[in-house]
Amino acid sequence: MKAICLSLSLAAFSASASQVGSWSINAGLLGVSTKESSSYLNVVESVADLPANSAGVTVNSNTQLGLIVDYQYSKDWSFSLVAATPFSHDIKVSGSAIDGLAIGNTKHLPPTLFANYHLPELAGFIQPFIGAGLNYTIFFSEDVDSELRQALTELEVITNSNQDLSLKLDNSFGLAWRAGMNLKLTDSWGAHLMLSQIDIDTTGQVQLDGSTIQSVDVAIDPLVWMAGVRYSF
Repeated sequence: MKAICLSLSLAAFSASASQVGSWSINAGLLGVSTKESSSYLNVVESVADLPANSAGVTVNSNTQLGLIVDYQYSKDWSFSLVAATPFSHDIKVSGSAIDGLAIGNTKHLPPTLFANYHLPELAGFIQPFIGAGLNYTIFFSEDVDSELRQALTELEVITNSNQDLSLKLDNSFGLAWRAGMNLKLTDSWGAHLMLSQIDIDTTGQVQLDGSTIQSVDVAIDPLVWMAGVRYSF
């Protein structure tokens, strides 16, 4: 009996140890649900004769294709790199008489590196985990919407149709956390579910002929989810 128990213990240890050093690729839908807050558009409020502290900005949510690469460092710890196809966002005025005015749009890439702690396995095939990490968000392809140009022309901020109106967003570096589970369906294939919160803070600048005419601080801080297929090797 002792020999049988020892054999079973060694087999269990061997199965667990075989996972150390393995890689997994998770691919599926990755959604970003923004929970933004911003400073006020004080310059716009002044030239448009709006009440002070009445106009901010809002950013819409978006879903793209996501890819997460996992490396099993030890039995309980792994590292994950989260990537996705570029997210697209519309930026609009929030509040006041010009609520909904389109300011512009941008794209961003939010690569995030996580360290994950694996909790005890459930039902023999569900591996829950929690993680914390660092995010670096890169904004690019910022464009000004024609609605903003028209509004600034009517307010006589823009006095010449040849004047260059542009939008610039600063890149962001922040913390991130996540929780989720990996479902093992076969030795190599499974499913991946994940929910994450990312700290993304940026400063947006509307520039006219290279000079900033309006600056706004935006805390996007999105809730991020993913549902995908998992392949381990």
